[in-house]
Amino acid sequence: MEIQKLWDQLDVETRQWLVENPGCTILPRTVAAGIMKSTGAQLEQDRHGETILSPSDCDFIRGAAEQFESHPGASPSARS
Repeated sequence: MEIQKLWDQLDVETRQWLVENPGCTILPRTVAAGIMKSTGAQLEQDRHGETILSPSDCDFIRGAAEQFESHPGASPSARS
C-alpha cells in the first residue's frame, strides 16, 4: 500500500487511528474504507476482504506514532 506516500492525503481521523494503533497489521474495514475514500487508492485485500499492512507500512506507522508521542500536543497530520 505504501502508507507513507498516502499519509498526507489521509483524513485526520484515519491518521489518528493509525498512530493510536501502531501494532495493527490488519486494518479494520472502516479504516481501509477511509483510506480509499481520502486517497482514491484501491487497497489490496485478501480473500477475506481484509487489508494487510506491509512490514514497511507498519514501520512507518510506528515511527509516526513515536513522533506523535514524543511531541505532546502535536497533530498526527505531520509527516514522519
